[in-house]
Amino acid sequence: MFKLLRESTKGPPSDDGRTRPHFAAAAAAALLLLLAAVSGASHCSSSPQDLSLVKNISELPQDNYGRGGLSHITVAGSFMHGMKEVEVWLQTFSPGTRTPIHRHSCEEIFVVLKGSGTLYLASDTHGKYPGTPQEFSIFSNSTFHIPVNDVHQVWNTNKHEDLQVLVIISRPPVKVFTYEDWFMPHTAAKLKYPYYWDEECFKLLGRMSFDVLAATF
Repeated sequence: MFKLLRESTKGPPSDDGRTRPHFAAAAAAALLLLLAAVSGASHCSSSPQDLSLVKNISELPQDNYGRGGLSHITVAGSFMHGMKEVEVWLQTFSPGTRTPIHRHSCEEIFVVLKGSGTLYLASDTHGKYPGTPQEFSIFSNSTFHIPVNDVHQVWNTNKHEDLQVLVIISRPPVKVFTYEDWFMPHTAAKLKYPYYWDEECFKLLGRMSFDVLAATF
């Protein structure tokens, strides 16, 4: 992200090969507006600690991203942090909260930090639809992995306690297919790609970067 911002302030060179002073000044002013807009967005805000090697998770941005009962924190992500091989999330599900029924083009590892719940997993990806899933009890200090393209759902079936998990995925950003139920055909699953939890930041940065470039010409 910051490489894109730096590049946007260079501008076209003058006849002698140097960046035009008025271009650089205008770009710098527009860049300040961009940074203020991104920092002001609730999903995109970053404290100075975010730029350090060691971060306090409690100070990282968190949101439910439109899913009631969910708290999501991107500990390390492809968009906000430039990760290329893995992403790491911290997610908390209130009682009764669940993920959509879905599959994705990556491996996924869960570590249950506290609480308990149920993993629903349909491993037959060669049929026309996922079918009736297997049920696995998950609990504090347990771990499990989801193979590529296996349809699954994580559900906090504990009525009295939050379920908190650390999630690691490979090869971000990923293709995600969501299902309305376990008997929805694979061909009818809804595709979302690329999938960013911080999608609003991604869209905001794109719009504002265009405004930076437009303001400097």
